[in-house]
Amino acid sequence: MNTARLNLILILMALACALSVVAANHRARKLFSELEAVQKHMRDLDVEFGQLQLEQSTVAALVRVEKLARDKLGMKQPAPGQVISVDAAPTQ
Repeated sequence: MNTARLNLILILMALACALSVVAANHRARKLFSELEAVQKHMRDLDVEFGQLQLEQSTVAALVRVEKLARDKLGMKQPAPGQVISVDAAPTQ
């Protein structure tokens, strides 16, 4: 009787350990999946950041050119009556 009880306890403990291993495995896979999603989001943000930096440098360059034209060359925007629109010659 004692041996049967001990065997039952050992079987239950082995079953509990097996279930805990399965649960831990499931949690590890779920966390790994979440990690990959976060890393993809991070890569997307890096790409967007690079694009924004490029856009910022382009805008900054245009602002710098306009400032240099105004300050060093004394250039200014023409009055609306001074602007002449020229159509391009048709190509044949």
